Amino acid sequence: MAERGRGWARAVRGLLLDVSGVLYDSGAGGGVPIAGSAEAVRRIKASGLKLQLCTNETQATREDFARKLWAMGFEVSAAQVTAPAPAACRLLRERGLRPHLLVHDDLVPEFAEINKTNPNCVVLGDAAENFTYANLNEAFRLLIGMEKPVLISLGKGRYYKETDGLKLDVGAYMKALEYACDVQAEVVGKPAKSFFESALAELGVPPEQAIMIGDDIVNDVGGAQQCGMRALQVRTGKYRPSDENHPEVKPDAYVNNLAEAVDIILQEL
Repeated sequence: MAERGRGWARAVRGLLLDVSGVLYDSGAGGGVPIAGSAEAVRRIKASGLKLQLCTNETQATREDFARKLWAMGFEVSAAQVTAPAPAACRLLRERGLRPHLLVHDDLVPEFAEINKTNPNCVVLGDAAENFTYANLNEAFRLLIGMEKPVLISLGKGRYYKETDGLKLDVGAYMKALEYACDVQAEVVGKPAKSFFESALAELGVPPEQAIMIGDDIVNDVGGAQQCGMRALQVRTGKYRPSDENHPEVKPDAYVNNLAEAVDIILQEL
């Protein structure tokens, strides 16, 4: 059961949920739902609590991602998904930036209306098989040739879990380009405070009345807490027992899975 009492579960109006590692484990064929998670989402919606998915997913457009979730039994709309690519597009427009994209092929349509001629920045996402030496070197050459290089990373996760094991995430490649080009990446996605603030705005709930539930001790839990939210870590997905000894980030509670978290929260309504 969840530790540290149940005070964290009170006075809640909305929930932010991470997706991979909380709702399902990604992998071949789209992934596998985590036991009890689809029913937990249905119970959240039936309870009247507001719900928003807060994800660093960058291997699909929001619309395709929502369709994938529906196919796995999660009844959510694209509007209930806060993801990095739309936020990055807003930033690009506001600053007149023209990106060179090193992203997954299925994410490219999110940038269809963005001018990409004569790039003056690099946008990095979870490119999966597109993370080849040639593609990384092309991004490196563009950045190193800029007077003021701009690297925008759609998240900075170290790794995530798929059904066949752990996989390197975008943060590993971000760090390589940072080191090679002596540049500091701008992170659009968790754990950036502005990203959580956008998710809260879409949720329509102030931070003190929201709970974030995720499997990443730093990007989910730490990122949410810096915005004034309560945050839980599930013992599914990329969770490791060593997370419970993290020197800086302490969740408001640990729960075995999303279903257990929802049980406790609904009992406190």
